[in-house]
Amino acid sequence: MELEDLKELMGLLKDTDVTELQVEKDGVKVKIRREKFFSHLEIPQSILPDRRDVHGKVDLISEPCPEVKLFTVTSPIVGTFYRSSSPETEPFVDAGTRVKKGQILCIIEAMKLMNEIESEIDGVVVRMLVENGHPVEYGEPLFLLDPAG
Repeated sequence: MELEDLKELMGLLKDTDVTELQVEKDGVKVKIRREKFFSHLEIPQSILPDRRDVHGKVDLISEPCPEVKLFTVTSPIVGTFYRSSSPETEPFVDAGTRVKKGQILCIIEAMKLMNEIESEIDGVVVRMLVENGHPVEYGEPLFLLDPAG
């Protein structure tokens, strides 16, 4: 496979929603992966856990939390979201789980194919945004990760 062939394939993917393509030609395998990065998500203080005193009253005098910058993991495909590889096994991650870049976060089933979704960064899972077994759309947020966590 020549450099011009690769440039042509990348050009074809440029204006599509396809994020990954694997081609084999003359015994040479090429995998082209286009990352879709979303800007960091700023979480409003209203959805962060509030601070309560021993009597259960909200502490309104406490200092405001500094802005929290979270990384959004989005679905690269349309399919069904699964937290584990089978109903009998433990989920890949839970809220509070420390993850490494490349670690499996979930599986998305599309057309009977199981696609492992890996973490793009090191961090801590702050929130899971999709329920197990629910359908997801391309670009839909799946997880919020705290890279500083």
